[in-house]
This record gives sequence, structure tokens and C-alpha cells, in this order.
Amino acid sequence: MSHPSGPVANAFPDRIRRLERESLSELAVRSYDTAGRARPEPDECSLRTPFQRDRDRIVHSKSFRRLKGKTQVFIAPQGDHFRTRMTHTLEVAGISRGVARALRLNEDLTEAIALGHDLGHPPFGHTGEDALDRCLKRLGSGFRHNEHSLRMVEVLERGGAGLNLTAEVRDGILNHTGTGTPASLEGRIVRLVDRFAYVNHDIDDAARAGILDPADLPAGPVALLGGTSSERIDALVHDLVETSDRAGEIEQSPRYDDALLELRSFMFEHVYLGPPARAESARAAAMVEALFAHHLASGDAQSATDWVAGMTDGFALRAHAELRAAERAPA
Repeated sequence: MSHPSGPVANAFPDRIRRLERESLSELAVRSYDTAGRARPEPDECSLRTPFQRDRDRIVHSKSFRRLKGKTQVFIAPQGDHFRTRMTHTLEVAGISRGVARALRLNEDLTEAIALGHDLGHPPFGHTGEDALDRCLKRLGSGFRHNEHSLRMVEVLERGGAGLNLTAEVRDGILNHTGTGTPASLEGRIVRLVDRFAYVNHDIDDAARAGILDPADLPAGPVALLGGTSSERIDALVHDLVETSDRAGEIEQSPRYDDALLELRSFMFEHVYLGPPARAESARAAAMVEALFAHHLASGDAQSATDWVAGMTDGFALRAHAELRAAERAPA
């Protein structure tokens, strides 16, 4: 569909190209030098760059809206202040954009990757992902949320048409975790900032839930990074920016990387896999496995995966309750 044109729209691409020549690092991806979309589109928006258009497509997608119903660590927690996948995503996008600005990289590309990175995450956080992975491994494959995030934007959104995002955004979404490395520096920012955010914000939520006393955090990382989540994230960001600027690559210094890894290991031992979480995790995993098996009985593995991975926590709880009620009902 063509849009009304005018002097602002007609001058917009050249203005952006000029601004990027003057302000961006030579290492940044230029907005109009994208490798393109999987399917050519004759009518690119004349008032948004391709990466800005990707950002808007992600924010307006159904899978993005569902992030508000998917929790980070705790299953359907009681309280309004626990983080969800959506608040985590917005936090990652804000921090990542600030890092990109400091390093004179493409903020719009960085933001689009960050907003899309968790679209494929199943319900119940890491527990749900692990349970779905076990289901699929029995069938000879497996599940990784980064791969499913890419499937969401390439295949499942818009009734099977996908969002047709640029190659750079798709690459960053796929490689924000796992064995691959994002091709762009902008994508590598999101890969690191994602860890900064979830480790430190999960500490906040665990303390709010009463299962972690911040005084029990390992002394070394706290001494280096700070006593609050905001202090620690600020320290990690400053280290990331200064180290990356010197290296011409997206890197943390070894000392700060070690401190973050120590905090992450502490969280796995005491929160993610700790005694208070085990019973809740077992219940969540059993629900995911039961829902997957139920759908698999009347479909194939891919459709069962798409169905379960797309659920919010609340939808999964209701669907499982309905399944159990149907099983108990007299024939």
C-alpha cells in the first residue's frame, strides 16, 4: 500500500544516511545497508528505517503481547512487582540501547533485536523450556527458546506469514544465546546485556519472594559490582562500554565477566535449582509435559511445540486444569 508522500518523507532516507555517516562508528550497521528481508517488499516505510519498522512489527505482534503473561522465575507469583518476560525484555532493550549509543552503534537495530529476543520463550521460565526440551529429545530433537523466537517471527506470526524482519534482526534474535555468535556488534550487545539483566533482576525478585537474603550473595562480586541490582548493572555496563571501545569488539573485562558468572552460578544453586523452587518447578514441568503429550496425541511434534511454547503461564495453568478435569469426568 502506498502512502502519501511529501518533503519530509522524501528527504528522510538521505537525512538518516547523512546523520549515520556523521555520528556512527565505522563498525556500526547502517540502517539502509541491511542485507534485506527474506521476502522483498516493494513499499518500505518512508518515515522509518528498516530496523525501526522491524521494531514496530515486533511490538505490535501477538507474541510480544503474550510476554506480559510469562514470568521470569516464579510461577504465577502473588504480587504486582515481580518481573515478567515483557518487563525483562523492555529492561534489556533500554540497557542495550544505551550501550549502543555510548559505542556509536546502531540503536534501532540493537533495540529491535532486544525486543524480539524472547518471543519464543515457553511458559514457566527456564523450567518450562527444560521440560519442553525433554519432551522433544524423546522424539529425537530438542527445544531452545532462541530458535523458537526465530520461528515466531519467520513463520508463526501473522497467521503463518511471519513478520519478514531484516536479516540482521533475525540473526541477533537467533544468536542472543546458544552456541552461535551474532554477526553484528549490535546483536552482541544484546547477548551480554540479557545476562546482566536477568541475573540481577532475578536477585531482586528472589529477595522479594523471601527465598534469598541479599546479604548471602557472594562477597567478591558484590565488592566489585555493588550492593544493589542497579549498581551492579551500572558497573557491568561501564565495563562493557570501556572494554569494547578499546577492543573494537563487544567484550567484558575478565574480572567483571568472572564476577557475573559467580553471581549466575550462585543463583542456579540457591534459586533456580534450590530447595524452595524444586517443588514448584516439578509441578510446572509436569504441566508442560502433560500438555505437550495431550496435543501430540492429536497432532505432530511441531504443532504441539508451537501450541505449548506460545502459552502464557495463566493459559497453561487453565489448560492443564481443564485437561485434568476432562480426565476425571465419567465416560
